[in-house]
Amino acid sequence: CVCAKNKRVTNCRMIDGVCQCNSIGSSTSVNCDKLTSKCLLMKAEMTSSKSGRREKPKDAFEDTDGLYDPECESNGVFKAKQCNGTTCWCVNTAGVRRTDKHDTDLKCNQLVRTTWIIIEMKHAERKAPLNTESLKKFFKETITDRYMLDGRYISGVLYEKPYITIDLKQNSSDRSPGDVDIADVAYYFEKDVKGDSIFFNNRLNISIDNEMLHFEKTVVYYVDEIAPEFSMKSLTPGVVAVIVIVIVAIVAGIVVLVLTRRRRGKYVKAEVKEMNEMHRGLNA
Repeated sequence: CVCAKNKRVTNCRMIDGVCQCNSIGSSTSVNCDKLTSKCLLMKAEMTSSKSGRREKPKDAFEDTDGLYDPECESNGVFKAKQCNGTTCWCVNTAGVRRTDKHDTDLKCNQLVRTTWIIIEMKHAERKAPLNTESLKKFFKETITDRYMLDGRYISGVLYEKPYITIDLKQNSSDRSPGDVDIADVAYYFEKDVKGDSIFFNNRLNISIDNEMLHFEKTVVYYVDEIAPEFSMKSLTPGVVAVIVIVIVAIVAGIVVLVLTRRRRGKYVKAEVKEMNEMHRGLNA
């Protein structure tokens, strides 16, 4: 059989009328009628990249941003602690690093849930302006039909030319046992938009009002139910530079203030001394 919702599988067979396959890179069996977990998809992609089995277009180049070989639980979800050799870090349910990197002694007590995913896309120039209502309808129907996500988890589709923002929100208390995870949906969707669809022979064509929509940039943001634990070490060089400049400015201001007060103090003493001499002269 063919796994329609995941091309990165092997050893496919029919079991009770359902196509069951093993995810590449692990022995975990996946149900081809459902979306595969992001952890297993990332592991399969890393395995395929290492072995050279994955077909690539002739002009393709590697995009390794955020990609690593993850450790997955038996049910396909990420393990809270991920390691690359002697370096380890904690991740959320989307597999995104949420702590600084440490040695293997790092403790990750729980797998923190990602409750809000923001997908921001910048589209290329178009001949005709985008109809906002048509755009919202297309993306909501695509996410519910293609990725099987319950519409109540799509909290909004916002269009601010040329940016399209899709908000997916899913608390653990709201999610039913059979509901697909928003992290898996976001991963499938991001791959579709970037032209590297996980579906077997079923690419996503985004057409709004009979005109294809092409994207220049796609960024995914994650919001966890518990704030991430990054230290100053994780700040970007630009932010660090700004902080250093502010600190230097404050120190310089304090130095100038101290020097100014000292000069005023000397002036006051000199003035008092002159007044005393004048009084002695008058008395004489």
